[in-house]
Amino acid sequence: MAKSRKHRSKGKPLAREDAEKLAPPTVPWRRRWLYRLAAATIVPLLALVILELVLRIGGYGYPASFFLKIRIQGRTVFVENDKFGRRFFPPALVRSPAPLVMPADKPTNTYRIFLMGESAALGDPEPAYGFGRYLEVLLRERFPGTRFEVICAGMTAINSHAILPIARECARHQGDLWILYMGNNEMEGPFGAGTVFGARAPRLGLIRTSLALKTTKVGQALDTFLDWLGTRASVPDSWQGLKMFLDHQVHLDDPGRQQVYKNFKQNLEDILRARKKAGVQIIVSTVASNLKDCAPFASLHAAALNGSQQSAFQQRYREGQALETAGEFSEALDRYSLAASLDREFAELQFHLGRCHLALTNYDQARRCFELARDWDTLPFRADSRLNEIIQYSCRENAAQGVRELDAMKALSPRGIPGQEAFYEHVHPNFQGNYLLARALAEQVAGLLPEAIARRSSAEWAPAERCDQRLALTDWNRYQVYETILARLSDAPFTNQLDHLPRLKMYSEKLAELASRMTPQALARAQDTYRAALAAAPEDGLLREKFAEFLERTGRLSEATAQWQRACESLPHHFLPYFRLGKLFDRQGKFGEAEAPLSRAAAMRPDFVEGLNELGRCLFKQGKLAESLARHRKALRQQPANPQTHYYLADALAAQGRRDEALKSLREAIRLQPGFWEARYLLGVELALRGEIQEAKEQFAEVVRLRPDYALAHLNLGVALANQGKLDDALAEFEVTLRLDPENKSAQQRMQGLQLFKRRQP
Repeated sequence: MAKSRKHRSKGKPLAREDAEKLAPPTVPWRRRWLYRLAAATIVPLLALVILELVLRIGGYGYPASFFLKIRIQGRTVFVENDKFGRRFFPPALVRSPAPLVMPADKPTNTYRIFLMGESAALGDPEPAYGFGRYLEVLLRERFPGTRFEVICAGMTAINSHAILPIARECARHQGDLWILYMGNNEMEGPFGAGTVFGARAPRLGLIRTSLALKTTKVGQALDTFLDWLGTRASVPDSWQGLKMFLDHQVHLDDPGRQQVYKNFKQNLEDILRARKKAGVQIIVSTVASNLKDCAPFASLHAAALNGSQQSAFQQRYREGQALETAGEFSEALDRYSLAASLDREFAELQFHLGRCHLALTNYDQARRCFELARDWDTLPFRADSRLNEIIQYSCRENAAQGVRELDAMKALSPRGIPGQEAFYEHVHPNFQGNYLLARALAEQVAGLLPEAIARRSSAEWAPAERCDQRLALTDWNRYQVYETILARLSDAPFTNQLDHLPRLKMYSEKLAELASRMTPQALARAQDTYRAALAAAPEDGLLREKFAEFLERTGRLSEATAQWQRACESLPHHFLPYFRLGKLFDRQGKFGEAEAPLSRAAAMRPDFVEGLNELGRCLFKQGKLAESLARHRKALRQQPANPQTHYYLADALAAQGRRDEALKSLREAIRLQPGFWEARYLLGVELALRGEIQEAKEQFAEVVRLRPDYALAHLNLGVALANQGKLDDALAEFEVTLRLDPENKSAQQRMQGLQLFKRRQP
């Protein structure tokens, strides 16, 4: 046999039967394709599963659910997941839910309501006085003996794409009723036609695939990697409010609008399907907005309008404005109508038409024009007519399955034209608006309650004044809210609205009126109101936080400290009470005591720039300069365009003698915020130390212009002027310094020295 093989190896051909014996076995073609398919799918899938397990074991990523289960003071509860927004927003712009604590097991004799929606449902700018809070008070007052829980699952800047997964989670938490109030952020929120948060108006399948992927650790790692590659270069690097959207106007005929409507309709249907599967009742509200006192944020002409037509439009438009200002509304309507014949899509024109019709008591025409002004606004921050029509259609289609509809516009205004009597600005109900919405909802809730609860009804609904007492709403709280609104209205895009100045004037007058009512007697009554409200609802975390803020604002710092400490105990998972406690310790000069709660807040929310800066300042005041610098640098990585961080960083650098770097940071702070007078003052000091007197003088002069009551700016400006030999000007500045601060020794000495020097001159 060996010889035979050797013989063949010398070149003799194999016999056919021998070749067949030596050939490899043939694999059937079906099996070959099965092997290839397995190699292409099962192997990568197995690799992904292994990678997912490794990432989970390593603690990578964030939880994707809205609720998290923890234990607080011996109780198992569900709280908000402050990282829920990571699936919907770029890292620098992530929004988080408001703090909530919900018992894992619903207590006996409890009626649980889930309120879902965006910032209007949350109660922005102050969730403590949102319509969900008023609703809870109304129900408790009307139906004593039953514990009503209104769990607010609303969140700023989200839309139906985020609300759907929230609803599916709520279905697992023993709810009796859902209330849905959504629609304002569909166009500008995540996946909207004018969004700044990422892809604009993609198809629903792509959106849901992306969101599902981000529930996995592998998907989260991929998202982080893409962010590292710079795929979101056009996304703002920090939250800047509504002005982020100024360059993202959405024209009336933008195809993205139609895709948004389709996505919204499907999301709403899926929410209603989840509600039906969970067996809970639901009230779906249309979305109200300020029609008569909120002009469009932006308007664009029709694309087909040529140059001559646009000139003719502007002529008639200006004529209409002049007549409207003079109170000649019929004549103004004529001019505006001529302009509309050229371009009726210009949103601001429709707003003028609405105001003229309203002045002439043509209410139906006024409402229609105001609605068109809102619908054709090219910065669509308000839910438009089409979105509300989708809500109404879905409610009618599902009425037989128990879906109830609420007309929010009618709840706020009998004629359906609400304005500043019900809203702070464009979409957020004010105190009165929140009460009216809650009252309309309460009427519907009452009709859905079980007989065992309904038969214990008292005679009537609590009036707004009694609800305000239960929520401890005082003039101090109102003042704080109106301050927030005034600051909001002082920035773009509100500053671009044609009714901007009258609204600023109105809120300034409100603040002045409230300030005049803040007497010692009113202070005592307000404190009694808080104590009574807390006695009735001792577990109300929002109530306790507002009490702590009230005590802090009125100067009772030790009492405020005790309340913030209790808030930390009741909300140990949330960073804000620790931050406020640390900040309050710092305010009292207790820097060592401030460091621990500030450090805890920073550890819980490492992306909270204000918290990092506050911790950095606390460390700076203790002389821990290197640690302080590290915190400010971390804050700067989070928000490179934050002028306050650059200012704090400069202070820490200067204290370490690194003056060139400090100057660079100060100049950057001023570039980012030209009116930042504190940064200008510190820059003037640094320049003076370097002997650069002329530029130092310019900075001090600008500080004096920006902050004329700041005595040290006048003092240093006087010193700079004296160094330049401008003695009369320097004396004038020292005089102002002493008028503002009569005990200023330096000003007294310098003034006396200059006067003596001048007397000795020939």
